[in-house]
Amino acid sequence: MENAKINVLNDSTIEFYEEIGDQHISTSIDTPMREDAFDLSDEEKIEKIQEHFREIMDTMGLDLTDDSLKGTPYRVAKMFVKEIFSGLNPANKPKVALFENKYRYDQMLIEKNILVQSTCEHHFLPIYGYAHVAYISNGSVIGLSKINRIVQYYAKRPQVQERLTMQILHDLQESLGTKDVAVYIDAKHMCVSSRGIKDVSSSTITTAYSGKFENENTRKEFLAAIHSPSL
Repeated sequence: MENAKINVLNDSTIEFYEEIGDQHISTSIDTPMREDAFDLSDEEKIEKIQEHFREIMDTMGLDLTDDSLKGTPYRVAKMFVKEIFSGLNPANKPKVALFENKYRYDQMLIEKNILVQSTCEHHFLPIYGYAHVAYISNGSVIGLSKINRIVQYYAKRPQVQERLTMQILHDLQESLGTKDVAVYIDAKHMCVSSRGIKDVSSSTITTAYSGKFENENTRKEFLAAIHSPSL
């Protein structure tokens, strides 16, 4: 009877995990992190991840003495820490310098077709697409490349697209000191196209509008601009 009870609990847990993954559920606007997340140095994290990934490969039956495979655990560990998940570390957050809006430009500024390359936190598979971001200055502006860097910073962590959209919005609001920000992301998820439903044609669109962009006419102007042909 005890074994049967354990099996029921296991089945229920598995069903719960699958539901979260399939429904793309997010639990918070903040990326879930432990308080001790940065007690280890990057080098120490790489060493530990390398050991664990070697064990994963070994469990799958791969021959780690093969020249092509024996360096893979290190390469994956370094990639996780230094590249695709580097946005987890606040030390890598881009510094944003504000400049006076000397031209008194009071219309929306749009940076569109910003490449998004992220990772689904439910299956650790790629998310890829484009972000379109706009803001209306209240007296200060930032360099155009900083918008791209902010998008990339939040994308370089295990993500849910809804959370990514809101994180970009809130960061720009705080950096610019304005509520007038819009974020639109159109992305494909490999967890949808390569597993489960295996739908290679669909994409996911998430939006976040605040301040003046909650006005229908302003929002329409933004949407028309991002959907217009690019150079």
